[in-house]
Amino acid sequence: MSSGPLALSGSAPLARLGALFASGLRRLRPSLLLALPILLALAALACAGLAWRTAQANRAIADLAGNRDVAVSTEAPSPVLVARILFLARRDRLEEAETLVQTLERRDEADGSARARYAMANSRLRQAFGHLSRNDIDPAGPLVILARQDYRRALQARPDFWDAKYNLDVASRLIRDFPDFDRKHGDDLKAEPKKIWTDIPGQPRGAP
Repeated sequence: MSSGPLALSGSAPLARLGALFASGLRRLRPSLLLALPILLALAALACAGLAWRTAQANRAIADLAGNRDVAVSTEAPSPVLVARILFLARRDRLEEAETLVQTLERRDEADGSARARYAMANSRLRQAFGHLSRNDIDPAGPLVILARQDYRRALQARPDFWDAKYNLDVASRLIRDFPDFDRKHGDDLKAEPKKIWTDIPGQPRGAP
């Protein structure tokens, strides 16, 4: 018979806690109602800011793809950096592009880094072919060496990048035609060209 009073006494603390909780909610309700619009407004502002940044990024990408020069900081989203690098590489402005390429690589953006290095390599190889077509031999060698380095970096980021593989083979054929040059300089060549590849007979076949 003692189980009845024990059950009643055990439920009393729970009832008191429930009453205290309900009372606390009643006291907080005005503050919650006041804070709710502020929280909703902050969330709306955050969404609007994100939408604005996305729109700005898309506009910059479209402008660069349309050959309109748009300044881009290293803090820009990765797709914008890639678009800017492609724009600069098409104009052989590689010194400007290099900083942006390094930013992509620090972000560990494999696809973007591969596309960027591929564009840089194509620019270098295109310049090399231009020199060779004018019999301006000396500057061609370092450009081909650096192009080969960039193609390899593109493939390190994206091993399935077929276009980079093909163009690397084009650049490598140029080097294989002149093994003495490759033995002396290899892929570590960084300095300005000085009297190298002086016996190249002409521009090789193929293009990037």
